[in-house]
Amino acid sequence: MNIDQTYLVEQLKAMLAIPSPVGMVGGMCHHVCGELEKLGVNWQQQRRGSIVATLDGEQKKSDRAISAHLDTLGAMVVGIKPNGRLKIRPLGHWSSRFAEGARVTIHTKNTNFRGSILPEKSAGHVFNEEIDSQSVNWHTVELRVDASCGSDQEARKLGLDVGNIVALDAESEFLPNGYICSRYLDDKAGVACLLAAIKAVKELNQRLAVECHPIFSVAEETGCGCSHAPDADVGELIAVDIGPVATGQNSSEHTVNLGVLDTSGIYDRSLLNKLEGLCVKNAIPYKFDSYPFYRSDTHSAQVAGLDLVNGLIAFGTESTHGYERTHIDSLMATATLIAHYMVSEA
Repeated sequence: MNIDQTYLVEQLKAMLAIPSPVGMVGGMCHHVCGELEKLGVNWQQQRRGSIVATLDGEQKKSDRAISAHLDTLGAMVVGIKPNGRLKIRPLGHWSSRFAEGARVTIHTKNTNFRGSILPEKSAGHVFNEEIDSQSVNWHTVELRVDASCGSDQEARKLGLDVGNIVALDAESEFLPNGYICSRYLDDKAGVACLLAAIKAVKELNQRLAVECHPIFSVAEETGCGCSHAPDADVGELIAVDIGPVATGQNSSEHTVNLGVLDTSGIYDRSLLNKLEGLCVKNAIPYKFDSYPFYRSDTHSAQVAGLDLVNGLIAFGTESTHGYERTHIDSLMATATLIAHYMVSEA
């Protein structure tokens, strides 16, 4: 199974440059649909925006689906202060600690503005130690727009308003030693792994034993995920997502990580055994892990009542939902396992 590492990295770089906070995923959808076209893969886009592709196989009932999500964290303007600065609220669940100091783009109906997310007390020569003593939460940060708007009236004249979506700069860095640091590796690295696996499988030029549906969901960060994307024939759904690496966790940035348990419950044991067997047979480095504050695309599918079993393939990620870091070793192992699962027997 030949995973094209150059292709995987190029895809990740390209997608990290496309802003896609939940609610604003059009650019990512356009990119992924274009890549599927290039790879010769049939796809359709659903009403809510999720993309469902098809890799043809002999067994069409009780077939497979593998999901990665296109949406990322972000923020939304929820008010304009008298001084022209913007009140914001997070899109998805993440701490304002990782928003402070971020450079952003505010997307309005007609144009975009640049700006910075700052604590309300940000001038060291004015507030001194109060900068360190102020609380860390979304009520004490504000968005300073890089435009002449010193009042709420001036801000509104520029087209700034409640509902504007805020995309943070990814600040991506690809290091020579294989480490990759960036916001939004969740889940653009997972999407890159899924595309690289599809490319490898297509290059085999053989019909699969079981039909497989790569799914690119568009609202995982707000819990919608795969609640509607798999059809009634899908018997197995695997999510490709982050595997949090932290003190007390077993996940690694140098392996693929197999989820056994998260906030929503236990992942299917028979499917987990199959994934482990594929790792052993094909010499793919792997680890098991459980995640205490975590849900994947499979959770939304099961809550929606879809009759399927679930699995989680995760690339190891440090500082999830913050300044994230992974390693090319984990991405390659993840893509390799996805590809072997796609071509495996029923």
